[in-house]
Amino acid sequence: MPEAMQPVAGREITVLGFDWGAKRIGTAVGNSLTRSATALRTLRADRNDLKFDAIAALIREWQPQQLVVGLPLHPDGAAHDNTAHAQRFARQLEGRFRLPVALVDERYTSVAAEDDGAKDVDSAAAQLIVEQYLQQR
Repeated sequence: MPEAMQPVAGREITVLGFDWGAKRIGTAVGNSLTRSATALRTLRADRNDLKFDAIAALIREWQPQQLVVGLPLHPDGAAHDNTAHAQRFARQLEGRFRLPVALVDERYTSVAAEDDGAKDVDSAAAQLIVEQYLQQR
């Protein structure tokens, strides 16, 4: 996967982020000027084509220049089964939508979202993933 696009100084970019899960995908949007994000919604669909149709609609709506996918890891940083699934999802996004995709360590984002009392934990976790990406840039 190519190196993630870096925001140009003074130029705002929109970032669309995903907290991947086999049954649910949390989504959030943010921008590079405020370095903040907003939880959108959680996509639920049994079929991949329906999930990607919903993602395509979000991309049309928000016109992001960058996509971000949370990378699930064990607490010690080691990969596990879902790590490979999230990486595959990231490659699929890049191939389908021709946008740069960055992977962001998502350890503890769901726990933090739950601790904050989020009603939609998956989209709140995606918000934290996008904000982490924006803060690191």
